[in-house]
Amino acid sequence: MLISEFARAAGMSVDTVRFYIDKGLLKPTRSAKGGSRPYQMFNHTDLTTARMIRLQQSLGYSLAEIAALNKEYRSGASSTARTAAVLRKQIARLDDKKQSIDAALAFLRAKLQWVEDGKPNDAPHLEDYYC
Repeated sequence: MLISEFARAAGMSVDTVRFYIDKGLLKPTRSAKGGSRPYQMFNHTDLTTARMIRLQQSLGYSLAEIAALNKEYRSGASSTARTAAVLRKQIARLDDKKQSIDAALAFLRAKLQWVEDGKPNDAPHLEDYYC
């Protein structure tokens, strides 16, 4: 698919797709068409990559971190052991984030309950929750 079609399928603007290409996060193939500016062709794997980039951004990964993970993943794509190691690393990192988010949610829920109960006694303290 061409860039405009790809952008639509990925739920991104064409400018965002071009930005990701410039940063090396997406690597479309070049077609013979287009003369001095060959068309960029995207496939299903590129679509999955774009969606993973968006997911990782929503989880707080920087573009530099995403690029490093992407590069690691691609370099080990032919090695099951290397792919598994990269995936384990991501899972561990997300588990850590999940613990922090769960703690923050517990604090916020306790604070909300305290407010709704009319603010009796002392307010919940953030330091009592692991964040």
